[in-house]
Amino acid sequence: MSNSKQIMIDILSDAVCPWCVIGYYRIQAAIKDLGIEDQVSIRWHPFELNPSIAEEGENLREHLVAKYGTTINGSIEARKRLTALGQEVGFQFNYFDDMRMFNTRKAHLLLRWAEEKSKQTQLAESFFRAYFSDHKDISSKEVLLQIVASLGLDKSEAEDVLDNPTFQTELVEIERKWLSGGFHGVPVVIINGEEVLQGAQETETYREALTTAS
Repeated sequence: MSNSKQIMIDILSDAVCPWCVIGYYRIQAAIKDLGIEDQVSIRWHPFELNPSIAEEGENLREHLVAKYGTTINGSIEARKRLTALGQEVGFQFNYFDDMRMFNTRKAHLLLRWAEEKSKQTQLAESFFRAYFSDHKDISSKEVLLQIVASLGLDKSEAEDVLDNPTFQTELVEIERKWLSGGFHGVPVVIINGEEVLQGAQETETYREALTTAS
């Protein structure tokens, strides 16, 4: 495209949300298809699917049964579908029977901090891979700091962020604002503060929205 208009994409997501992964990589595919990589900026915003979950987490299947009434067969089929969709967009879902759902508050704190370091998207992608591909406990401070360091970010500064109660209070307030705005699930994609796309859309849908924004 010859037009150089800048496009801001705001993404509301959680690191343990598989549909956030699918939606994000479809957005990236749409951006690449249109050749507008240099025009697009992405900001990530916090949404905790399970803000009250214990630090040790819960068995993922048991969690989904309790929260959504998902059956074992339903879980098996959903995992197969997500794995196939992941392959389509170049992402590897490695589900396993004892996989756990984790608390993601620390991850969101670091994502907010990484924005000012211009590493927010790289960190979001790293969290997705750590949880879904590499079987990492992304509620673990040590695991998160290792991921931060792998991106060339300062571990000690990141640790200060995690230990600062003011940042935690601010995060909760930001999440409340999104909830009060009527957003109760993720992913949510907002293009230039105007067009709102909820749920993981098809690549073509994102492509059309980005074409309009361009």
